[in-house]
Amino acid sequence: MSDFEHVFDKPPEGAAEDWTIPQDWRAYTETEHKTWDILYARQMKILPGRAADVFFKGLKALDLNTGGIPDFSLMNPKLQALTGWTVVCVPGLVPDEVFFDHLANRRFPSGQFIRKPDQLDYLQEPDIFHDVFGHVPMLTDPDFAAYMEAYGKGGQRAASLGMLQNLARLYWYTVEFGLMQDNGALRIYGAGIVSSATESVFAIEDPSPNRLGFDLERVMKTLYRIDDFQQVYFVIDSIEQLKRETLKDFGPIYDRLQGADAIPIETILPTDEVFTEGTQAYAAKGGRFAA
Repeated sequence: MSDFEHVFDKPPEGAAEDWTIPQDWRAYTETEHKTWDILYARQMKILPGRAADVFFKGLKALDLNTGGIPDFSLMNPKLQALTGWTVVCVPGLVPDEVFFDHLANRRFPSGQFIRKPDQLDYLQEPDIFHDVFGHVPMLTDPDFAAYMEAYGKGGQRAASLGMLQNLARLYWYTVEFGLMQDNGALRIYGAGIVSSATESVFAIEDPSPNRLGFDLERVMKTLYRIDDFQQVYFVIDSIEQLKRETLKDFGPIYDRLQGADAIPIETILPTDEVFTEGTQAYAAKGGRFAA
């Protein structure tokens, strides 16, 4: 069992076999709705000029600023009409095979709970703000929606081949912490960044991290941090490029990756396209919002 509060060894009482649970929107408290509103307002002050246009288009299409935590019964018909995706509630982090099955069938699993008021700046496990504000707007884009479905199907294959570690790195450096070129500038599309007030600024403006061009095989070999700002971000040319690159047969890549050494986080290779050669000063100071 993880130290996380919302991790279970099996579906908890009231959950279906696929780990889904009712959202029970009416049960959210006034404090919980206010927490969403505070987080939303804060990000909307920070993200203009930093987040990609496609993210803002998704926010507008889903109308996620109606006051309080979104009601999935109202949000899902809009999302489904655009790309065939729906959002389902789960009690917390789910097993890999459950996660992949949902994605492969165009269902995005979202945590039902929201962080507490004293956790606004950092929460280690994903809550409904991270999942819905961070992830769901991107699912309104047809190319990104196709990428996520392909990732779910690819996860099922990777699990059978013992390559989940490598595939997880792809998800981390794209869906969670990806940057993209957008109208001649670097912009955020990864959910782990757009839902974080501090990393939204760090990822784009801080001199510390490396920012490198996206290369599928290189990304799948690169280590990452789960408890702090990233030391490297990978930049895609477009969402269409991401879909195109990841709809390839991963079999030959997996063959090459078998037994290959992982690439340390701070490394820049001679073959890398370098947007920013970072100072790595933040990590050298020990991280966790080091002064």
